[in-house]
Amino acid sequence: MARPPAPHKKPTAPHARPRDDSERITGLPAVKALFEHDPRRAERLFYDDRMKPLIGGFCSLMAQQHKPYRLVPTDELTKIAGTQLHGGIVVVAKPKPIALFDPAEAKLWAKSGAPLLILDGIGNPHNLGAIARTMAFFGLERLVISDHPGQAAPSEASFRVSEGGLEWIEVIRAPRLVAGLRRLRDSYRIVGTALGAGRPLTEVLAAPGKPIAMILGNEEEGLSPATLAACDDIATIPGSGRVQSLNVAATAAILIHELAKPRR
Repeated sequence: MARPPAPHKKPTAPHARPRDDSERITGLPAVKALFEHDPRRAERLFYDDRMKPLIGGFCSLMAQQHKPYRLVPTDELTKIAGTQLHGGIVVVAKPKPIALFDPAEAKLWAKSGAPLLILDGIGNPHNLGAIARTMAFFGLERLVISDHPGQAAPSEASFRVSEGGLEWIEVIRAPRLVAGLRRLRDSYRIVGTALGAGRPLTEVLAAPGKPIAMILGNEEEGLSPATLAACDDIATIPGSGRVQSLNVAATAAILIHELAKPRR
């Protein structure tokens, strides 16, 4: 990539922390996805020496938008990022909008056969980021998150772990998920997941009919009884029995791989 142009002269404090209404995107894969998908969200760009040969295009885009970018020492970059896991580059960006779930709109998604993944209480932002990364890899486009009090929303940690995946999927929030699932049944087959309490995954997915909306529950407690009662079917991933369960991100990777098969 071309050598970055001379830094834009708009004044800014290198160590300034972002405002409450902004988020920090760190790591080259996540920053690259941001500039590819929605560069207008980028407000400020900071990088250290190791990134100089790689980010000329990003600097040019910032200059075109009359927004500041700076080469800073690594210790200053750590202060800006709020973490040492910044990979040499940080973008202070406007938050990515989160739409509200509309079962009527979901009917349009179902017509294309697009599967849905729904998270109801996945609390660890690293798990959310890993799930988004897997979704983007296999081409799933929409992730619904519930209003469960423990549910993680997109954050700086999840953006970093997603390696750019969160830029390529639409995250949609579903208030009153159980009520929404009842309406979603018109266009999707609702499949919950539970440890050892359902039918084998391959058997559930082999059934013909509507596209599938698959729900994953909280890392410790799983899906609530109310959510399970709103499902058309319950799936489980059979294992060897040597360990009790998979990490939720690993479970999601298997589910996403299977959901994406018909579209591939």
